[in-house]
Amino acid sequence: MRLTRVSARDFRNLERVDAALGDAVTVVHGPNGAGKTNILEALYFGCTARSCRTSNERELVRFETKVARVEVEVEAEDGRHRLEVGVEPGEAKRVKLDGANLAGPAGTDARPLVSVFMPDRLDLVKGAPALRRAHLDQLVTALWPARAQNRSVYNRALSQRNALIARIRAGAADPALLDTWDSELARAGATLMADRTEACALVAPRFTERAADLGLPEEAELSYRPRSRAADAEGLREELLERRDDDLQRGFSAHGPHRDEVVLTHAGRSLRAYGSQGQQRLGLLALLFAERDVLLDARGQPPLMLLDDVMSELDFARRERLVELLATGGQAVITTTDLEHVPGASGEGVAAIAVMSGQLAQEPVA
Repeated sequence: MRLTRVSARDFRNLERVDAALGDAVTVVHGPNGAGKTNILEALYFGCTARSCRTSNERELVRFETKVARVEVEVEAEDGRHRLEVGVEPGEAKRVKLDGANLAGPAGTDARPLVSVFMPDRLDLVKGAPALRRAHLDQLVTALWPARAQNRSVYNRALSQRNALIARIRAGAADPALLDTWDSELARAGATLMADRTEACALVAPRFTERAADLGLPEEAELSYRPRSRAADAEGLREELLERRDDDLQRGFSAHGPHRDEVVLTHAGRSLRAYGSQGQQRLGLLALLFAERDVLLDARGQPPLMLLDDVMSELDFARRERLVELLATGGQAVITTTDLEHVPGASGEGVAAIAVMSGQLAQEPVA
């Protein structure tokens, strides 16, 4: 599956954009503030109907306009398709495939997988555990779409158990009613932990390889660390029962997969706590490339990689290695203030898009 074109109307500072993408690497270049990152966000929005930068979709609509629209054209095994997403503050988001309304891009096989590197995404390495759990769960869904509901089932059971705990604390319910929700939470939790364990086992060796490829000097490792020691649903149910009194005192469920951690280490030390900014950037890149490898193996479809300002803090050798990795399969779109920061930008198969004040025009690389 390959993206061939992106069009945006009144999206962020982009008044009217229509650009073709290269078969392998597309470099979006221009001065700071020109709108390069907005191009990446538009691509992500067109593929997923979500922003990769904000939860407030009012921010996506260009000033003094009412509606933002993005279209992406996709070349798939069954032919060409057009995904369209429109957002108007206060109105329901409109998503279409080849002109027909959809509930969302997730309901179509024409939706490309997308992987994003932006400076803000360093929070995935150095931020709270919840960010890494959510990211791992998204990878599970990408690897095995049929398992997409497993996390939702767990979250619903957790919400119901916490609501029951609140009623018990208020004297409005019998504590024995927790038996049912302990069993439900344990069944869903065991499934979720198994999904995460399997996904992390696939990615971990690739993460170590890619971290070395990108120049981390010591061995890097990725590990999934569940809060529970249980091997199955029955074991998790017993753990919940043992902790019931503590949960009733706290007023919420303090044990289970919603407290799990995903740890990235370098030389045996946490990248989150001890890694430098540069090491954390390389760690994030290694994770994204490792996931691309796994998705390519599992589904034969690497994600579109959107890399914002990725070259600015890398030395020339690491820039060269990064471009070499991008050339191993799939498509990538990179932003930069200077084409010279992207080794091989003038090579065959590389497209360049110049951006200036929200306007862009495709031009061949000399």
